[in-house]
Amino acid sequence: MESARCRRGVHHLPGQGNTVKGKPIGGVRRAQLITTYGVGSLIAVGSESFMVAGLDRWSELGPYDQTIHERRLEKELGVQCFRLPPASDSDKYGDVPVIRFPEAQSCPGCNRLAKARFFGATRSPAKCKECDRELVPSRFVVCCAAGHIDDFPYFRWLHKGATTASGESRDHDLKLRATGRSASLGDIEISCSCGVRPVTMEGALRKGALKGTTSCTGRRPWLGDASEEDCEEPPRAMQRGASGVWFSDVRSALSIPPWSEGVQKLVERNWKSLRRAPDLRERLEELDLTNHRLYSVEEIIQAVERRRQDEAGLSDGSEPALKLEEYRALTRTTEEKPGKQDFVCVPWLDDKVATEHGINQVMRVKRLREVRVLKGFSRLAAPSADNPNRRAALYTAENRPDWLPAIEVIGEGVFLRLDTTRLIAWESRAEVRARVAPIDAAYRERFARFGLTPDKEITPRLVMIHTLAHSIINEWSLDSGYPTASLRERLYVSNEMSGLLIYTATSDSAGSLGGIVAQVESGNLATSIRTAIERISWCSADPLCAESDASGTDNLNRAACHSCVLLPETSCEEFNTLLDRALLTGTLDQPDLGFF
Repeated sequence: MESARCRRGVHHLPGQGNTVKGKPIGGVRRAQLITTYGVGSLIAVGSESFMVAGLDRWSELGPYDQTIHERRLEKELGVQCFRLPPASDSDKYGDVPVIRFPEAQSCPGCNRLAKARFFGATRSPAKCKECDRELVPSRFVVCCAAGHIDDFPYFRWLHKGATTASGESRDHDLKLRATGRSASLGDIEISCSCGVRPVTMEGALRKGALKGTTSCTGRRPWLGDASEEDCEEPPRAMQRGASGVWFSDVRSALSIPPWSEGVQKLVERNWKSLRRAPDLRERLEELDLTNHRLYSVEEIIQAVERRRQDEAGLSDGSEPALKLEEYRALTRTTEEKPGKQDFVCVPWLDDKVATEHGINQVMRVKRLREVRVLKGFSRLAAPSADNPNRRAALYTAENRPDWLPAIEVIGEGVFLRLDTTRLIAWESRAEVRARVAPIDAAYRERFARFGLTPDKEITPRLVMIHTLAHSIINEWSLDSGYPTASLRERLYVSNEMSGLLIYTATSDSAGSLGGIVAQVESGNLATSIRTAIERISWCSADPLCAESDASGTDNLNRAACHSCVLLPETSCEEFNTLLDRALLTGTLDQPDLGFF
């Protein structure tokens, strides 16, 4: 597993005007810099805590850096390429810069609470100059929904309501002491040399606890010297290791024809020379590509023209259009060809699964490539379509790079398309639409809180196909050798689409029992789907789960819980919402409600 090195970023030492570059402090897996430890997140390294710096503080894209291309995503996100996070012990590949955060530190010897520079700490690990003890980073930070983050306001928390609370002063020496009686917040005591009555951290993490104490400072420490923003969002205290401190906003896409074909990779490598060439044949001769062993001159010229049309903006780059392109690619045969190819999709005929389950097309995706790009992040709540303005940027507006960090993974999968005629007849029934109506109403209410229009209608087709994908993933994880977290769903649902892709895109050694495609080629596809549906027809939380009118985040589920259909959130497109197993199996009162 490749790892990326983290290095202390460019910073000023106390009392010095020059800038220095710190030493490497540790490493994380390359993929984690997209999903777990991306820009703006906190990383614990030993006894210290750091924050990954913004992209404008990373080293410039150099000749040794590895870049990847996914034409459709590049166009949607407005970049020239994607950059793999550096993963090498060689200095020529650079490192990922980090800064110390939280700045507030405490000494376990003298119990003093202050910023690291006031302890005389000049190197890592930071130590108290008087006690020679390693400093302990603050357990608490303050975040807001707009993505800002700052140190917990210990001074204001201690002095609220007191006459000395006019501002922090050098006459106030704060101390933090843990009584050791328990790990509760009530046993963490803050005191001050001014004599104000000590207080504990009890209640500090409650929602609204900081109201009247402090407002959001608008700080963006990952962007270095970037100015603070005006922010009216209420701040909330959190433990720095809490999951809500950082949520990645990842955009992904599958490489599909024509961009997955080997001839397009050949064009990509020579694009600078071919981009504006007036005579393509002449330029191909100059590049010695006229006698290529795999592709004819006509094939190369056709690929160049297709790329030129795409750059001219003659194709739709929106997310629904990208999904429709993928759906069409998954429903047609793409045989394996000579040369490097990222997409191989071939049909599998199974009359039994069509008759029994209404699945009229099964495609074995023997090879697929997925590119995952970090395009931003959020705090307190996971990114979703209902909070587009609450996502923090990876860089300052005046220093926007022409690349974004990304990873590529190669895997396999199975695509299933449901019988449209049977599906339309089922979803048009009044009782089926009534079953989904509360989820659609909750979804609209979620957007209304932010004054936005819902991005889609929650239909029986969407909820049923989504729940089916979860049930199949749970079943195949028992048979394929892949853990559930290594399987992913990709939903293709609209008036024009009615399919789902179950795939794996993981670089570990899972899949030792045969993999995903083997679930189809074994001839047991109909049996495994029937078993998956039977398995979720009963839940250990029944009857409470089955009879639930609303469940999950913002009431966006009905009959769905961790005992039946919920998955690790890395496997689900919708963060475990929009699920109802009753649409698959029916209920005791309405046994014919389910599609199956």
